[in-house]
Amino acid sequence: MAEGPERIEHRARPRGWQRAVARLPLRLYRVGLGPLFGDRLLLLHHTGRTSGLDRSVVLEVVTRDPAAGSWTIASGFGPRADWYLNLRRRPETVIQVGNRRHRVTAHSLTPGEGGEIMARYAPRHPRVARRLCAFMGFTVDGSEAGYRRVGESIPFVRLEADR
Repeated sequence: MAEGPERIEHRARPRGWQRAVARLPLRLYRVGLGPLFGDRLLLLHHTGRTSGLDRSVVLEVVTRDPAAGSWTIASGFGPRADWYLNLRRRPETVIQVGNRRHRVTAHSLTPGEGGEIMARYAPRHPRVARRLCAFMGFTVDGSEAGYRRVGESIPFVRLEADR
Protein backbone atom coordinates (compact mmCIF):
# COMPACT_ATOMS: atom_id res chain seq x y z
CA MET A 1 0.00 0.00 0.00
CA ALA A 2 1.35 3.43 -0.96
CA GLU A 3 2.22 5.92 1.72
CA GLY A 4 -0.10 8.87 2.11
CA PRO A 5 0.96 12.35 1.00
CA GLU A 6 3.15 14.36 3.30
CA ARG A 7 1.13 17.02 5.04
CA ILE A 8 3.41 19.84 6.05
CA GLU A 9 1.10 21.65 8.45
CA HIS A 10 -2.46 21.85 9.69
CA ARG A 11 -4.15 24.62 7.73
CA ALA A 12 -5.98 27.07 10.00
CA ARG A 13 -9.10 28.85 8.88
CA PRO A 14 -8.51 32.38 7.62
CA ARG A 15 -8.89 35.21 10.11
CA GLY A 16 -8.98 38.99 9.91
CA TRP A 17 -8.46 40.48 6.46
CA GLN A 18 -7.86 37.01 4.97
CA ARG A 19 -11.30 35.93 6.14
CA ALA A 20 -12.83 39.07 4.59
CA VAL A 21 -11.15 38.27 1.26
CA ALA A 22 -12.16 34.61 1.46
CA ARG A 23 -15.79 35.59 2.09
CA LEU A 24 -15.92 38.13 -0.76
CA PRO A 25 -17.50 35.61 -3.19
CA LEU A 26 -20.28 35.04 -0.64
CA ARG A 27 -20.99 38.76 -0.52
CA LEU A 28 -21.05 38.91 -4.33
CA TYR A 29 -23.52 36.02 -4.47
CA ARG A 30 -25.72 37.76 -1.91
CA VAL A 31 -25.97 40.93 -4.02
CA GLY A 32 -26.90 38.95 -7.14
CA LEU A 33 -23.48 38.76 -8.81
CA GLY A 34 -23.11 34.97 -8.67
CA PRO A 35 -23.07 34.74 -12.49
CA LEU A 36 -19.62 36.41 -12.43
CA PHE A 37 -18.21 33.06 -11.30
CA GLY A 38 -19.77 31.05 -14.11
CA ASP A 39 -19.87 27.40 -13.15
CA ARG A 40 -16.49 27.44 -11.30
CA LEU A 41 -17.99 28.37 -7.92
CA LEU A 42 -21.29 27.53 -6.26
CA LEU A 43 -23.14 28.83 -3.25
CA LEU A 44 -23.92 26.00 -0.85
CA HIS A 45 -26.73 26.48 1.65
CA HIS A 46 -26.56 24.16 4.66
CA THR A 47 -28.09 23.86 8.11
CA GLY A 48 -25.95 24.06 11.24
CA ARG A 49 -25.81 20.61 12.80
CA THR A 50 -25.91 22.04 16.34
CA SER A 51 -27.60 25.40 15.96
CA GLY A 52 -30.11 24.49 13.26
CA LEU A 53 -29.42 27.90 11.69
CA ASP A 54 -29.15 28.48 7.94
CA ARG A 55 -25.54 28.77 6.79
CA SER A 56 -23.91 29.36 3.41
CA VAL A 57 -20.48 29.09 1.86
CA VAL A 58 -19.04 29.54 -1.63
CA LEU A 59 -16.98 26.57 -2.85
CA GLU A 60 -15.04 25.68 -5.98
CA VAL A 61 -16.64 23.15 -8.29
CA VAL A 62 -14.03 20.46 -8.89
CA THR A 63 -16.09 18.59 -11.49
CA ARG A 64 -19.59 18.85 -12.83
CA ASP A 65 -21.80 16.66 -14.94
CA PRO A 66 -24.58 18.74 -16.53
CA ALA A 67 -26.29 15.68 -18.01
CA ALA A 68 -26.52 13.96 -14.62
CA GLY A 69 -27.13 17.21 -12.74
CA SER A 70 -24.22 16.80 -10.34
CA TRP A 71 -21.39 18.89 -8.93
CA THR A 72 -18.35 17.64 -7.01
CA ILE A 73 -16.76 19.78 -4.31
CA ALA A 74 -13.86 19.21 -1.91
CA SER A 75 -13.28 20.15 1.70
CA GLY A 76 -9.95 21.96 1.62
CA PHE A 77 -10.00 22.23 5.42
CA GLY A 78 -10.51 18.48 5.76
CA PRO A 79 -13.24 16.43 7.41
CA ARG A 80 -13.75 18.96 10.22
CA ALA A 81 -15.00 21.80 8.02
CA ASP A 82 -18.38 22.96 9.30
CA TRP A 83 -20.14 22.76 5.93
CA TYR A 84 -18.85 19.20 5.44
CA LEU A 85 -20.02 18.05 8.86
CA ASN A 86 -23.36 19.81 8.35
CA LEU A 87 -23.93 18.02 5.03
CA ARG A 88 -23.12 14.68 6.62
CA ARG A 89 -25.84 15.36 9.19
CA ARG A 90 -28.38 16.81 6.71
CA PRO A 91 -27.49 15.88 3.12
CA GLU A 92 -30.59 17.40 1.48
CA THR A 93 -29.94 21.05 0.67
CA VAL A 94 -29.93 23.78 -1.97
CA ILE A 95 -27.11 25.16 -4.08
CA GLN A 96 -26.93 28.17 -6.35
CA VAL A 97 -24.80 28.19 -9.49
CA GLY A 98 -24.89 31.62 -11.10
CA ASN A 99 -28.52 32.67 -10.70
CA ARG A 100 -29.96 29.13 -10.78
CA ARG A 101 -30.94 27.29 -7.63
CA HIS A 102 -30.94 23.49 -7.43
CA ARG A 103 -32.23 21.15 -4.76
CA VAL A 104 -29.51 18.55 -4.20
CA THR A 105 -28.55 15.62 -2.05
CA ALA A 106 -24.95 15.34 -0.85
CA HIS A 107 -23.06 12.04 -1.11
CA SER A 108 -19.61 11.59 0.42
CA LEU A 109 -17.15 9.97 -1.97
CA THR A 110 -14.68 7.22 -1.10
CA PRO A 111 -10.94 7.97 -0.84
CA GLY A 112 -10.43 6.04 -4.09
CA GLU A 113 -12.98 8.21 -5.89
CA GLY A 114 -11.32 11.32 -4.45
CA GLY A 115 -7.93 10.14 -5.70
CA GLU A 116 -9.30 9.59 -9.19
CA ILE A 117 -10.91 13.04 -9.23
CA MET A 118 -7.68 14.75 -8.14
CA ALA A 119 -5.61 12.76 -10.64
CA ARG A 120 -7.90 14.02 -13.46
CA TYR A 121 -8.17 17.58 -12.07
CA ALA A 122 -4.43 18.29 -11.75
CA PRO A 123 -3.49 17.97 -15.46
CA ARG A 124 -6.44 20.20 -16.46
CA HIS A 125 -5.54 22.88 -13.86
CA PRO A 126 -1.84 22.36 -13.01
CA ARG A 127 -1.15 25.73 -11.36
CA VAL A 128 -4.37 25.74 -9.39
CA ALA A 129 -3.80 22.12 -8.29
CA ARG A 130 -0.30 22.94 -6.99
CA ARG A 131 -1.59 26.02 -5.14
CA LEU A 132 -4.55 24.15 -3.67
CA CYS A 133 -2.30 21.37 -2.40
CA ALA A 134 0.05 23.92 -0.82
CA PHE A 135 -2.91 25.81 0.67
CA MET A 136 -4.22 22.59 2.22
CA GLY A 137 -0.76 21.84 3.60
CA PHE A 138 0.23 19.00 1.25
CA THR A 139 3.51 18.64 -0.57
CA VAL A 140 3.15 17.05 -3.99
CA ASP A 141 5.76 16.05 -6.57
CA GLY A 142 3.51 16.88 -9.55
CA SER A 143 3.02 13.27 -10.61
CA GLU A 144 -0.36 11.67 -11.22
CA ALA A 145 0.33 9.27 -8.36
CA GLY A 146 1.17 12.18 -6.06
CA TYR A 147 -2.06 13.99 -6.84
CA ARG A 148 -3.99 10.73 -6.48
CA ARG A 149 -2.55 10.26 -2.96
CA VAL A 150 -3.53 13.82 -2.04
CA GLY A 151 -7.03 13.25 -3.43
CA GLU A 152 -7.38 10.16 -1.27
CA SER A 153 -6.77 12.37 1.79
CA ILE A 154 -9.31 15.07 0.93
CA PRO A 155 -13.04 14.66 1.63
CA PHE A 156 -14.95 15.00 -1.66
CA VAL A 157 -18.72 15.39 -1.88
CA ARG A 158 -20.94 14.88 -4.92
CA LEU A 159 -24.07 17.04 -4.97
CA GLU A 160 -26.79 15.36 -7.04
CA ALA A 161 -29.78 17.35 -8.23
CA ASP A 162 -33.15 16.04 -7.12
CA ARG A 163 -35.18 15.05 -10.12
